[in-house]
Amino acid sequence: MYLEVHKKVEEKMQKTISVFKDELKAIRAGRANPALLDRVVVEYYGTPTPLKQIANVSAPEPRSLLIQPWDSNAISDIEKAILKSDLGLNPSNDGKVIRLSIPQLTEERRKDIIKLLKKVTENAKIAIRNERREANDILKKMEKTSEITEDDLKQSEGEVQKLTDKYVEEIDKLREKKEEEIMEV
Repeated sequence: MYLEVHKKVEEKMQKTISVFKDELKAIRAGRANPALLDRVVVEYYGTPTPLKQIANVSAPEPRSLLIQPWDSNAISDIEKAILKSDLGLNPSNDGKVIRLSIPQLTEERRKDIIKLLKKVTENAKIAIRNERREANDILKKMEKTSEITEDDLKQSEGEVQKLTDKYVEEIDKLREKKEEEIMEV
């Protein structure tokens, strides 16, 4: 019975890691990465549409992104959306494609990005700890209703804690890797 609780909490923790990885992709480092534009939403014929649904985004060079809209009428809308985003990028177009030059990060900008990274990391850790608390609450209820013994409860809480430690450690490793990427010159 408590094995099912372990399985569910591990699935939730894996989902949290997946969301965290997606958030990391959207945090700008010094290199061009098409995932940087994943959160850009374009007003396309009056409908908010994710950029990747109306254009192809590629990184032909380490410091530039190329956006090829499938409908050339959308170029000005895409430019507006990029300018409105908090990415700090200036698009330039030739009527067919939009080019984004990824400038070298300043020391001040790097520090701001590291602060954002730490905030995102802490939110992911909080989510993991909340999942641990929920699992432990379920286990305690099971013990109160005599579905599991007190020994089973202690053992299960230990297993949940091991899972928590494992995923918090994974979050820290991912953060360190991203921090190195941001600090690269």
